[in-house]
Amino acid sequence: MSLRFLPNLLCILRILLVYPVAKWIMQGQFPQVLVLFAFAAFTDALDGYLAKRFGWDSELGKVLDPLADKLLLVTVFICLSLTGLVPLWIVGLVLFRDLVIFFGALTYKWLFGPQHGEPTVASKLNTLCQILFCLAVVANAAFGWPGDPAVIALGALVLVSTAVSGIDYTLIYTRRASAVTRERATAAG
Repeated sequence: MSLRFLPNLLCILRILLVYPVAKWIMQGQFPQVLVLFAFAAFTDALDGYLAKRFGWDSELGKVLDPLADKLLLVTVFICLSLTGLVPLWIVGLVLFRDLVIFFGALTYKWLFGPQHGEPTVASKLNTLCQILFCLAVVANAAFGWPGDPAVIALGALVLVSTAVSGIDYTLIYTRRASAVTRERATAAG
């Protein structure tokens, strides 16, 4: 096997970590969750670095990476909400943004063709904010650190970055759809 497949293996590993992370959150084993979730976050950064640095990106990786991220983060948010550590409205906002992006991409593909999109800066920042927030919530539950004020501040950051990222994607799809519509009108007329 070539090292070129390493980023995809890291994505698969992240997907496999979803179950133990969820199980341990629900069992209240927060020190273990902190280590495992931090490791999963590290693999996310590492697979992206390797893919870009060595040109090891692939079509499979373009599907696996966001899938692994969404599975892990959404599962962590839901489990933290079920244990009472994260308000349900934050989980709802995170899920709503993901659904808006998913259905926006699906609609665009159906009506206009492939979108050839890369994650935006706002989206990458939002993912980072969500990871840091979840890490802070788990660390606070495990060790009482960084404390409630830091968790609340990070929660506010998740609120803002999630809203900005969702609006950003909506505007991108709208602009692209308008451009394609104009091109089609020009070609037809």
